[in-house]
Amino acid sequence: MSTTSSPGRTPSPPVPLGRVAAASCAGTTIEFYDFFIYGTAAALVFPKVFFPALGSTAGIVASFATFAVAFFARPVGAIVFGHYGDRIGRKRTLISTLLLMGIATVLIGLLPGAETIGVAAPIILVVLRFAQGFAVGGEWAGATLLTAEYAPKEKRGLYGVFPQLGPAIAFALSSATFLITGLVMGDTDEAFLSYGWRIPFLLSILLVGVGLWVRLSIEETPAFKELQLRAQAEAASPDRSRRLPFLDAVRAQPREVLLSAGALAMLFAFFYMGTAYLTSYGTNPDGAALARPVVLGIGIVVAVVFGIAIVVAGVLSDRFGRRNVIRTSCVAGIVWALVLFPLLDTGSATAFAIGLSVTMVIFAIAYGPAGSYLPELFAARYRYTGAGLGYNLAGVLGGAIPPLLAASLAASFGSFAIGVMLSLIGVLSLVCVSLLPETRNRALEHEQVDETVQA
Repeated sequence: MSTTSSPGRTPSPPVPLGRVAAASCAGTTIEFYDFFIYGTAAALVFPKVFFPALGSTAGIVASFATFAVAFFARPVGAIVFGHYGDRIGRKRTLISTLLLMGIATVLIGLLPGAETIGVAAPIILVVLRFAQGFAVGGEWAGATLLTAEYAPKEKRGLYGVFPQLGPAIAFALSSATFLITGLVMGDTDEAFLSYGWRIPFLLSILLVGVGLWVRLSIEETPAFKELQLRAQAEAASPDRSRRLPFLDAVRAQPREVLLSAGALAMLFAFFYMGTAYLTSYGTNPDGAALARPVVLGIGIVVAVVFGIAIVVAGVLSDRFGRRNVIRTSCVAGIVWALVLFPLLDTGSATAFAIGLSVTMVIFAIAYGPAGSYLPELFAARYRYTGAGLGYNLAGVLGGAIPPLLAASLAASFGSFAIGVMLSLIGVLSLVCVSLLPETRNRALEHEQVDETVQA
């Protein structure tokens, strides 16, 4: 790999890409572990612990409403952390997101239920969930920038999968911790609902410690170092010093922000329907009615499958282009969404495993290239903000709204209506990604500087 060079400045020693990949993967694993255990708890526990008076269906709707709160917090986090990530650096900002997520998650694990403190319990839960979403809003863009701004352009799709592997590992970890906790306790509802569900939340503090150690061991990215040099050279310009990355992004590239949000909406819809809603649907007596250990065990296996698919998709994007791989996912998703719930309604564990596996593989086909695609779309001075905005607006469209509507749609029109909703989101994503440019082999600013100096 090349290092950033500039006249009058000694090049920094090369940073091993393996260390950068590990730092980005470790961070997103921890952040999304915290995020996903909430989704698992929202499906299995929170309707009874925090909304016991609402009944089964209304309790699930209320529980997923708190789940959705985080997605509306994510664009806010993208703007705030994006500002600091573009002004003070990727590394320091990512340490802040990790700490915020860890603190919020541990506090959820300590929060008394509605039977103990009444209505204050769900209110505090919503506040802490907002904090989780706020932190994740700043996490993804920074983690992908770590690899995108270090990796050579011809292998950016490959190295871009490392932060993308975080959700796969985190989904396996969250499912495993809930499964082991339930099995150790004999999987009795009373013990699990009383304190068992809290253990995965409290264990996250150990993962945060590991993540901080890994992230403190890396340097700032070459692109940001080059950006700092340019800022120093232009320090005499008062207009430059007052610029805000958020305003720069929405003024210079509003089309890319909005289209990237639409392009990734299906990705989010499939992922969170798979990791959160289908977990609830699989254990619900009105759904697949499977035992909780069966659903969680299937989730662990599926996490391995879609983790492999993420890597394959990222590698293929270096050969065939980011846009083509994402479009393949959209086309597959449009068709599969109409098949998914009729398959699940057969009620067998095999059908549930197939349904969840295919859903998550379709997600992975789009998610693998996304780690390199969004950073390549935006200029360095507001790349953290622009990529984070597009990604987290997609989270609102695809991650917040579908799980919130799914229970009501199923109750009113049957489960097939959920498939129709997912298929329509797939159409939206296909149109949006087709309107975006291809970015494979696009050089980032610091790479252009290197090539000029070497010439």
